[in-house]
Amino acid sequence: MAAPAAAPRTVIENCAIATVDAGDTEYASGHIVVTGNRIESVGPGKAPGNLDNVARRVDASGHLATPGLVNTHHHFYQWITRGLATDHNLFDWLVALYPTWARIDEQMAYSAAQGSLAMMARGGVTTAMDHHYVFPKGSGDLSGAIIRAASEMGVRFTLARGSMDRSRKDGGLPPDFAVETLDGALAATEETIDRHHDASFDAMTQIAVAPCSPFSVSTELLRQGAELARRKGVRLHTHGSETVEEEKFCHELFGMGPTRYFESTGWLGEDVWMAHCVHMNDSDVEAFARTRTGVAHCPSSNARLGAGIARVPDMLRAGVPVGLGVDGTASNESGELHTELRNALLVNRLDPRHREAALTARQALRLGTYGGARVLGRASQIGSLEQGKLADLVLWKLDTLAHASIADPVAALVLGAAAPVTLSLVGGEPVVENGRLLKADEDAIARSTRSQAQRLARIAAQA
Repeated sequence: MAAPAAAPRTVIENCAIATVDAGDTEYASGHIVVTGNRIESVGPGKAPGNLDNVARRVDASGHLATPGLVNTHHHFYQWITRGLATDHNLFDWLVALYPTWARIDEQMAYSAAQGSLAMMARGGVTTAMDHHYVFPKGSGDLSGAIIRAASEMGVRFTLARGSMDRSRKDGGLPPDFAVETLDGALAATEETIDRHHDASFDAMTQIAVAPCSPFSVSTELLRQGAELARRKGVRLHTHGSETVEEEKFCHELFGMGPTRYFESTGWLGEDVWMAHCVHMNDSDVEAFARTRTGVAHCPSSNARLGAGIARVPDMLRAGVPVGLGVDGTASNESGELHTELRNALLVNRLDPRHREAALTARQALRLGTYGGARVLGRASQIGSLEQGKLADLVLWKLDTLAHASIADPVAALVLGAAAPVTLSLVGGEPVVENGRLLKADEDAIARSTRSQAQRLARIAAQA
């Protein structure tokens, strides 16, 4: 029997490199060798000259190489409801938009997922995440449509299969016809795990259990959802401590704040991550640190909705795992994670408790890479440029007018204008080259998302 063919190599040279490894190793000019879907080596200077089976060499002069960005919180379907309710707080915004969201269907969800994924991938995201929790009756296979869009785009993906069972009649915000029953939500979530979750090292699709929020799900859905996730060996995700209104809601309904409530239902632990976590006191931060519960920090969305400034420096100092999230594009219309690196740094410096000492440029980059990988439970596989890890990496072009006069490439990436992506690899496979998607037609996606946004608006208006 013939020996198996050696995996082809890609050699990238002459670029600055920020590995985001444990020691924050950086090279002013270095190389990366990719073999198959793994990183074979990273180091200073040129790659070894005796490498065989080199399928591609990239002269990356003028570029910074980083791990691919990891998005830890999003709602893809909101791509077709951008620009609405632009001057609302969270609860008023939800009341305004739920009647429209409650009328999405499979075609809309697929198109919106394409738009969301395309915008992130173009901007350096190699691992995407979607928290989808709106499942109107008769809307089709929404989870399957979202997963198909991610697979076609070529990015690594976590679908947080959400759910809601507390509608207006029960004191919640969603319309009655837009929620599931307790048993229906649990059964559908388990079916999604069984059909789509891949636990392997190089998995492209993983599933998490993700009841929406304390004010849209019952206590029993939270409790049984946690039990389901742990029985299946998958992660747990929800919204937590996003606004002062949520804090008030939890005290009125449950007699305790969000963090204590979550702990009482089994929702703190190293397999859990929550979005926002803006209104956290010292004991909340300590509880997250003690249990290694993760946080998806969404600075642009928090600002758009006037929710407040999350205590990210305090969380990091305490040992809380923190990543970055775009959040749904009905509250962050740009839909780009690389802008969140800058916004995380700037917004946290506005906090009078920390000011200019809040975050550094390198801490911001870590949030968007290794921090996100840790939050998604994939830090051993992605999030840093290290031998043996999956070859998810990005080359950022920093030699143009926008960045060329900034000597520090990490500062240029984080504080400068949004840098163009010359090359993005996911598992060694090119997904973006010279700022354009390779596996999807951006213009066709733009037409489709506009058409589906108009269709949804018509349906909602008629209803």
